[in-house]
Amino acid sequence: MHRYLVIIEEADGNYSAYAPDLPGCVATGRSREETEERMREAIAFHLEGLLEDGIPAPDARTYAAHIAV
Repeated sequence: MHRYLVIIEEADGNYSAYAPDLPGCVATGRSREETEERMREAIAFHLEGLLEDGIPAPDARTYAAHIAV
């Protein structure tokens, strides 16, 4: 099982998400929950495509931190 950081951003009336360690892997939804589920599906699809092309799944290298200023 792989774990990747997913960034979810609120947009005008919906949400969008991307995984920095998986360039091009994105999803959108009407709620955070829907966006997370769609992103889970997008990551699985992305990893399947890599496997079919003989490319190993990349290691997760990105992390997030909240910094108070």
